[in-house]
Amino acid sequence: MRTLISLLVANALALSGSVYAAENDAQKMADLKQQLEDITSELDDLNDRVDGNERHTALDRLLITGDFRTKAHTLHYQNVTWNPAIKVDFNDFGAKAMSGVFGSPTDANSPLGKMMAADPNLAAAFQSGQLQGVMPYALAQKTTQDIDNDIYYTTRLRLNLKAKVWDNVSFSGRLSMFKNWGDSTGVNVFDSWNSFTMDGTSSGSPGGDFLRVERAYFDWKNINGSPLYLSIGRRPSTYGPPTQYRENEKRGGTPSGHLVNFNFDGVTMGYHLGDITGVEGQVVRFCYGQGFESQWGNGELFGDIVTKDTHLGGFNIDAINDGKNFLQFTLFGAMDVNDGFKGTMAFPTQLASIFAPTMYQDMQKFDNFNFVTRVQPSGVIGDIFLGGIGFSREEDNDVKWFVSGGWTRTDGNGNAGMFGGMSSDAVFEAKLNSDGTEIIMMPSAADDSGAKDGYSVYAGIQVPAPYGKVGFEYNYGSKYWTPFTQAQDDPIGSKLATRGHVAEAYYMFDINPNMFIKLAGIYYDYEYTGSGTPVGAPQKVDDVIAGSSYSMLPVVDTAYDVNASLTIKF
Repeated sequence: MRTLISLLVANALALSGSVYAAENDAQKMADLKQQLEDITSELDDLNDRVDGNERHTALDRLLITGDFRTKAHTLHYQNVTWNPAIKVDFNDFGAKAMSGVFGSPTDANSPLGKMMAADPNLAAAFQSGQLQGVMPYALAQKTTQDIDNDIYYTTRLRLNLKAKVWDNVSFSGRLSMFKNWGDSTGVNVFDSWNSFTMDGTSSGSPGGDFLRVERAYFDWKNINGSPLYLSIGRRPSTYGPPTQYRENEKRGGTPSGHLVNFNFDGVTMGYHLGDITGVEGQVVRFCYGQGFESQWGNGELFGDIVTKDTHLGGFNIDAINDGKNFLQFTLFGAMDVNDGFKGTMAFPTQLASIFAPTMYQDMQKFDNFNFVTRVQPSGVIGDIFLGGIGFSREEDNDVKWFVSGGWTRTDGNGNAGMFGGMSSDAVFEAKLNSDGTEIIMMPSAADDSGAKDGYSVYAGIQVPAPYGKVGFEYNYGSKYWTPFTQAQDDPIGSKLATRGHVAEAYYMFDINPNMFIKLAGIYYDYEYTGSGTPVGAPQKVDDVIAGSSYSMLPVVDTAYDVNASLTIKF
């Protein structure tokens, strides 16, 4: 391009010379010089623009956008109760003890003698015949307290990547950093299921000052000229409808955010039914993915793998999507769900004192240390099914509202790990350790293997207000409500996974089209334990506080989160 411009300038100079020789007129020469300067200026401007387009074509094949959010919370928890116990089959224990499997109770050096000496109350109850059948065995004294985290800051950075591969093929991705201020350890002490970061929740759990691949997939549209499309990769399965309203962004994910806010890797095959039915935006999708890899990386070469791969699949149908009305149906299933996921956690000292007494003796010398361990599940506990219907509408006056209903079913197979089976508790049996010197309690089976149905309702409205908009949301989850929304980045816990009531109010101030401030408050009233996990039988929170029911992990009665955030989109 520069060569062409040089030739044009040279020709203009030659022309000016010939005119000068023929006319030899000073005024005409001055006019020609001015015209030449104008032509040169225009050519320079054209050169800059053409070079810019060439650079864009050659270099800018990847479009990068994103958003940055900084957020301040004040978190408050009421009646946080820890009352741990396990259910023990004392008939089995008594039969083994009477047959001498555990040694003589009068021998202080026998496993049974050591156990009785360590727990006089257990010894007295056993000797008086009070321990029969399956009964709770308390592991620690009940404690109840209120906890206040007056200020808690987070920063979230998300980079969106887009590239056009071909006319009907494109790539999309999103890299996310989500961290607490002053913390990049990436590991939390395991005091609740919300603190356990795994593959499906890494984008919504504060980790460290590093980018994670939240999404990475390609779309192959209009395959062979048809309405069929195919997409493979790490799926856009977070921040789906109608949760985009509280995020102040467009629809972020494909499945209903009421049921699924969880990263997974898989395949989506979709068909634009609107091309046939004439209904705008009508799409049916079949989704398949894998939520857990049981063998590779789990020491499979030792040959003692007891877990299975967890496979996910289902249908997601946008029945109406015309820009004002949105109607969606979801049906989803997870097969061969294990009693946990691969992950890394800091083991709590409180559980060490119960389950690892030998290690606990050393841990007391370093009371501000927690050992970090890689965790993997101990077995398959059953299947989970989800279904839902959601409707939202955006009115001409900018009022937006939605209603959504969800259903879940947990179908246990009778297996259980330390924290329980599918919506059921584990029954423990007494066994000798490998060298026969100590009695240990090991989970043998779930106390209930029946199917459990849960339900939830979710509704909200957003209305225009001075300088922005105001929103109100409410959701309720029943005793056995078990969605896949654990990646929601609410610090107290995914509000849509709550077994109980949640109310939220917010005010968004629009500073400019790409910047806004959000003031919000969320109030949780938990009715049952185990929100956000299928492992363990839900217990009434009031009963745990009263001491008549037990929970291996601390239980929250009510909690609230008052927060303010500033978000910039670029």
